Amino acid sequence: MALKVELKPKERLIVGDCVITNSDQRTRLYVSGRSPILREKDIMRVEEASSPAKRVYFAVQLMYLDDDVDKVQDEYFILVNDLVKAAPSMTAIVDEINNEILTGSLYKALKKAKKLIEYERELIGDATTGGFGVPTDSQENS
Repeated sequence: MALKVELKPKERLIVGDCVITNSDQRTRLYVSGRSPILREKDIMRVEEASSPAKRVYFAVQLMYLDDDVDKVQDEYFILVNDLVKAAPSMTAIVDEINNEILTGSLYKALKKAKKLIEYERELIGDATTGGFGVPTDSQENS
């Protein structure tokens, strides 16, 4: 069964080791085969890997695109070990990522790594606001 991908004008897509850039019009592609596929919104450039969770995502992205876990494995485990030491509450998500990698489901591991980035963002938000966030109108009036 082919994967249907709809691209916005000028949107990029990685298929295997090729970058495909759409023209000025919306396009629908049907892709068959086993090559890794990443839409532009899911692609992280090395300079964007600016936090521990984003570096984990980038490492998993490299595993997925190269279809080679061994190539990045040592760096990946250093990253996740440091991350879990700094924030033990991330262990459950890291375990989910690890399980997907071990079963060869690298695209699913990449999606779980996105959850890790979101969770990191929440933790940083809680740390900077003291865990309370900005009060809403209803909270201010109570």
